[in-house]
This record gives sequence, C-alpha cells and structure tokens, in this order.
Amino acid sequence: MDEEPVLITLTPDQAFVLSDWLYEVMMESDRLDAIVPDRAVWSGIYAISGTLEKELAGVFAPDYAERLAAARGRLMELMGGAGEGEQRGLDLDVPPS
Repeated sequence: MDEEPVLITLTPDQAFVLSDWLYEVMMESDRLDAIVPDRAVWSGIYAISGTLEKELAGVFAPDYAERLAAARGRLMELMGGAGEGEQRGLDLDVPPS
C-alpha cells in the first residue's frame, strides 16, 4: 500500500465553507451517522476537519458569520449564480433534520 499522503487543493473560500459544514455535521448534530453510515470513512472526515480547523484562522474570528456569508456568496457566483437551495454540483448545506 502506498503511504504517500494525498493532497487536496481547495480555495480559501471552499475550505472555509467546507469547514463550517463539517463542524455542523460532526459537532452540532447527530447527523454524521445518517449522512455517512460507514464509520471507516470517518477517519478521513476527521482528518480533513482537523486540518481545516488548524489552517483557517478565520474560524475563530469574531466576524465569522460575515466571513462565512461572503465566502458562500463568492462560491455561489462561481457556480453560476445559483441561489440558496439551487446549488449546482455538491450541496454543502446540512439537510434539515
């Protein structure tokens, strides 16, 4: 088995929004089991989440909500201006419980 790490490149906005989504799924709800029932996948999820939290200074900023909204807005523009609930590609919002 190859032991070289796999590198994933994200824009700062992608990383910020993904970090928020992961936090919501992992820490603020009991939905991780429902979203990802295969616990073997959790190792990668926790590694990604931990790396993002360490790398993103903005996750601890007092204006977190504003930064997140701005990042979401820029990403939505890149996705063709789709509005909330009309995203193209992956849906990074946590589904309602």
